[in-house]
Amino acid sequence: MLFFSLYLYRMSTIRRQSIISSIVIYVGFAIGMLNVYFFTKEGLFAEDQYGLTGVFIAISLAMQAFAAFGMPSFVYKFYPYYNYHLPDKKNDMLTWALLISIIGFIIVMIGGWLLKDVVVKKYKTNAPELVNYYYWIFPMAFGLTIYTILEAYTQIIKKPVLTNFLREVEWRLFTTVLIVLFIFHVIKDFSLFIKLYALGYPAIALTLLIYLVYSKKLHINFSPSKVTRRYLKKIISFCVFVYSGTLVFTLSQVFDTMVIASVLDGGLEKAAIFTLAQTMTSIIQAPQRGIVAASIAHLSQAWKDKNISMLQKIYQRSSLNLLLFAAGIYLLIALNYTEAIVTLNLKPAYLLGFTAFVVLGLTKVVDLGTGLNAQIIGTSNYWRFELFCGIILLAFTLPLTYIFVKKFDILGPPMATLISTIIYNTIRIIFLWKKFKLQPFTKATIYTLFIALISYVICYFTFRNMHGFAGLILRSLAFVLLYGGGIIAFNLSPDVKPVWNSLKNRLRLK
Repeated sequence: MLFFSLYLYRMSTIRRQSIISSIVIYVGFAIGMLNVYFFTKEGLFAEDQYGLTGVFIAISLAMQAFAAFGMPSFVYKFYPYYNYHLPDKKNDMLTWALLISIIGFIIVMIGGWLLKDVVVKKYKTNAPELVNYYYWIFPMAFGLTIYTILEAYTQIIKKPVLTNFLREVEWRLFTTVLIVLFIFHVIKDFSLFIKLYALGYPAIALTLLIYLVYSKKLHINFSPSKVTRRYLKKIISFCVFVYSGTLVFTLSQVFDTMVIASVLDGGLEKAAIFTLAQTMTSIIQAPQRGIVAASIAHLSQAWKDKNISMLQKIYQRSSLNLLLFAAGIYLLIALNYTEAIVTLNLKPAYLLGFTAFVVLGLTKVVDLGTGLNAQIIGTSNYWRFELFCGIILLAFTLPLTYIFVKKFDILGPPMATLISTIIYNTIRIIFLWKKFKLQPFTKATIYTLFIALISYVICYFTFRNMHGFAGLILRSLAFVLLYGGGIIAFNLSPDVKPVWNSLKNRLRLK
C-alpha cells in the first residue's frame, strides 16, 4: 500500500510538473515563433543575418559541451547521495561543478583563440559574417555553460518549471526586445544587434544565479565534504565517461548547421533556411524538455532505491505521452508549413526548407517515441553505455552528414540524422530490455500512430485547396479535433483523462 501511494504521488507529481513545464515551454515557443516571423519576413533581416544567429547557437552548444566536463550529469547522478548525507550548507557539489566548468571554459576559450586561423580558413568564403563576429560567440557560450550547471541543480531540487521559464521564455523575450529595438532603429545596425544577442544566455544564467542566492539554495563550500571524498573515484570515472558521451552527442546535434555554413555556397543563407526548419522541429521536441525536467530527479531516486517497477512505469508513460505530443505536433506543422510561409509573407527562399523539416520532424518523432531511455541509462550504474551509444551516433552522423550535404544540399544533414537516430535509439532500447527487461512500447503506441496518420490524411485531402488564414485555421482545428478526440475516445494514455477532466472542470464543461 505504501509503495502504491508513493507511486501515485510520484506519477502525479511528474504529470503536474510536466504539464506546467510544457505550457511554459510552449509560451516560449510562441514568443520564438514571433521572433522567427521577424527574422524571416521580407524587409527586416537578411537571410545571412538570421543564419548567423543559428550558427552562433550551434557553436555555443559545442563549446558548452567541451567546457562543462560532464558536470550537469554529475549533478543529476550524485545529488541524492549529497542530499542524503549532508546538510545544505555543507553540500559542496554545486561549488565543484561550477568551478570545474569555469576552468573548462577558460581552456576552451584559449583553444578558440589559438584555432581562430582554422575557423577563418574554413568559413571566410561561405560565411564571412561568422568570422567578423567570431569572438562574440565566447560570452554566449560562457553564459550557456554556467546556466546549464545551475539548470541541472535547480531541476534536481525539483524546480523544473523555473528553469524551463528562463531557457524557453526569458531568453526568447530578450531576443524579442532586441528585434523590436532593431526594427525601430534604437539598435542602429546588425553589428550591435548580434553583439547584444550574444549576451542572452549570460542574462538567464545571472537570473537563475540571483534566484538561487535569494532563495538560499546556493551554498559555496570549497572544503571537500565526506561524500566528495568517499565517492571521488566514482565521480571522476563517471564524469570522464559522461563527458566523452556528451561531447559526441552534442557534436552530432550541431554538426549539421556548422557543415552547411562552411561547405555550401551561400553558407549562412542556407543555414538560415535550415535554421527555420530546425526551429519548427524544436516545437515537436518541446514536451520532452518538460518531461525530462520533471522526471530526472525521480529516475535518479528510483535507481538509488532499486525500484525497477517505478522505472518501467516512467519509461512507458514517458514514451507514450511524448509520442502523443510529437506525432500530433509534427503532422500539424507539416499540414501548414508551406501555406504559413506564403500566407505570412515570409521570404520565398524559406519554402526550400520543407523537405528538411519533414525528415527532421520524423527524427524527433522517433526519438521522443522511444521515451527517456537516455535519462534512464544516464542515471543508472550503466552510464558508461551512453558513451558507447554516443560514439556509434557520432560514427554515423559525422561522415554521413558531410557526404550527404554535398550530395543532397540542406536535405543531407536531416537524412543523416534520421538514420543515425534510428540506430542510436534501437541500441539503447535493446540494452535496457536485455539488462532490466525495460521497454517503452505498448499497444497504445500503434493506436497513436494509426490515429495520427488517419487524421492527417483526412485533413490534407479535405483542405488542400483552401489557402490563406482560413485554410490555416480550419485545417488546424480539424486536425486537433480529430486527433485529440481519437486520443480521448480510446483513452490511449492514463495521463490524458485526468488532464481532460481537470480542464473540463475548470471550464465548467459537462
